[in-house]
Amino acid sequence: MKHEKKHYALTRETSTETITIEGPLEAEELQQYKFHKDLIAFRPAPKQFEAILNISTFPEGRIIVARTSDTIIGYVTYLHPDPLERWSEFEMEELIELGAIEVIPAFRGERIASGLLEVSMMDEFMENYIIISTEYYWHWDLHGTKLSIWDYRKVMEKMMAAGGLLPAPTDDPEIISHPANCLMVRIGKNVSEESIKRFDALRFLQRHKYRTMREGL
Repeated sequence: MKHEKKHYALTRETSTETITIEGPLEAEELQQYKFHKDLIAFRPAPKQFEAILNISTFPEGRIIVARTSDTIIGYVTYLHPDPLERWSEFEMEELIELGAIEVIPAFRGERIASGLLEVSMMDEFMENYIIISTEYYWHWDLHGTKLSIWDYRKVMEKMMAAGGLLPAPTDDPEIISHPANCLMVRIGKNVSEESIKRFDALRFLQRHKYRTMREGL
């Protein structure tokens, strides 16, 4: 399913300046801007910018950014799950993952992350997808925010709700390894019942495999 990449945007007034949140952007559009040196949650900023440019070239790839006039200070990415991950096991074309969301520390608390999600869901084409986000507490900036695990989880859930993603149960071993971890899900209104059933089997993959094995005996 090739994603129709129309452009959407909003502005957000912060305590210091007006931030533009827009996308999805293609690689050549992203390259017009600097990538802030503090966007280092996943890898050094130059390497992360390379990764984002690469994702923007995927058929389903989608990058929404928050920027000043010339510098990207936040972003969110969407793409199919990694082929090596559990979530790609059924090769569902209609399943995409919120792969990363990041805002520099100087703009946290300014509703930039929720704005990134709001712009993402302005696009009607997103209604064709099941969108997931896997949340692991060991990826959270507990030190920088000074929040407890549970307070961070509350903030994260509120932020994700701005994009319509809500917690959903799963038997994924990594997620159930700690009660703060969770799977966040948004099911688009155009997703078929058959796809939803397949996704439910994917969420409970251990149970699905056990049932399939029993039926094969």
